[in-house]
Amino acid sequence: MSGVKSDIEIARKAKMKPIGKVLAKINIPPRIQPEKFQDPELTRTGARRASVELVALRTLWFNTGTLCNLACANCYIDSSPTNDSLVYLQLNEVRTFLDEISTAKHLTTEIGFTGGEPFMNPGLMDMLMLCLRRGFEVLVLTNATKPMMKCCDQLSAIQARFPGALRVRVSLDHFSQEQHQIERGPHSWEPAIKGLRWLCTNGFQVDIAGRMRWSETESEMRAGYKSLFRKYGLDIDANNHARLVLFPEMDSSRDVPEITEDCWEKLGVSSTQTMCATSRMIVKRRGAPIPTVVPCTLLAGDPKFELGNSLIEAKQRVTLNHPHCSRFCVLGGASCSTDQRIQ
Repeated sequence: MSGVKSDIEIARKAKMKPIGKVLAKINIPPRIQPEKFQDPELTRTGARRASVELVALRTLWFNTGTLCNLACANCYIDSSPTNDSLVYLQLNEVRTFLDEISTAKHLTTEIGFTGGEPFMNPGLMDMLMLCLRRGFEVLVLTNATKPMMKCCDQLSAIQARFPGALRVRVSLDHFSQEQHQIERGPHSWEPAIKGLRWLCTNGFQVDIAGRMRWSETESEMRAGYKSLFRKYGLDIDANNHARLVLFPEMDSSRDVPEITEDCWEKLGVSSTQTMCATSRMIVKRRGAPIPTVVPCTLLAGDPKFELGNSLIEAKQRVTLNHPHCSRFCVLGGASCSTDQRIQ
């Protein structure tokens, strides 16, 4: 991390989690320095920027579009009921990439769907069926509110045909209604709880995604969720990091250290643990004739991270030239896939 040798030691001792505590101890200025994350190969101080090679494509993500029924305060991709900067993917476009996985004999086992709100895409259910028929495990990230509940009958049919193969990760930003609605907006809590209870009652594999945005420690957050799960009779283990995933807050305006090649050893982190070592994501920009591939779920909105229009083109290395690379993956130790090796 360029220019902050003592920061490396602090981050290592803090074990990089939760990220809020790391940044507080490092005493980094609140706003990002404009000279950072400009050159894809060099940091602000001229050090070689860290990069990541694709080890194996284990998870392929599809962004179904940025439209969402909610407009969350700190959405990393600015999803909302009016933002269609990433348009709805179509079934034939998903099929094209699944065919490429088969032809190239990628070691892909998991297909993920995110948005926006994936259940707003009218083709999502057919996409899920296609992936499940091909033998993939499927993960859908959702707020579990009205768009999902409109699909109850189809989801029940999928669950009956492919029991346990579809996993649903529900965004519940905090264990309290008040804090959750600070992020998600008024009247967002009860619909999410209703959807979450429906999923659990009907036997779906359910995970929860929370945020380390507030002042609680990770232990306090897990204890709070544990009480919530008990209250509603939800069979979710709050102490299992794969079942309750607590993500660092995604604010690209806040300053974070740039990651240099030396940081892997100094932080005790391997480049193979980052998302872009084992995943890619498909997006389609408004006005584009065909979808494109980006390194991961976090960099969908920035065209400079496009890797090409096919998985073979997207095998190239990825330089960690975005604040999310530092905050979320390297220092935050987080991953969007169900493989929580970084936790």
